Amino acid sequence: MSAAELLSIAKERGIMIATAESCTGGMVSAAITDIPGSSAIFDRGFVTYTNAAKQQLLGVSSATLETYGAVSEPTAREMAQGALENSDAQLAVAITGIAGPGGSEHKPEGQVCFGIATASSCETETIQFGSLGRDKVRQAATHHAIRLLIKAATAMPA
Repeated sequence: MSAAELLSIAKERGIMIATAESCTGGMVSAAITDIPGSSAIFDRGFVTYTNAAKQQLLGVSSATLETYGAVSEPTAREMAQGALENSDAQLAVAITGIAGPGGSEHKPEGQVCFGIATASSCETETIQFGSLGRDKVRQAATHHAIRLLIKAATAMPA
């Protein structure tokens, strides 16, 4: 599954996409916009590396960040919903995780939380990519986000 496949599916269905990225730092947006014609399906990307940016640009609540932390499914959910609400997109993906090096017992290196939002739903999941190293965790998270977007776009009506 590739960004080119995402472009084709989203274009066919008239879907605009937004991204909300933390640990990937814009890599999902870059993967999409590397494809010629992506302006037909890509509205905007939010790179919200700090908690303050997540709050200011996406409306993530301070209570969510304090209770669950930045790397959590509740935060990923609010990031995805915030990207959708602050864009002209019909589909948004959020990524927040521990790319490494480091991590903790409860949030190890390679743990990445994803959110995928449409007007009617928002799904979240956590993937443990493992201690692959910073670059590989970020690449794996980018590829996974593209797969989630393809799956969600395919399920949306044409």
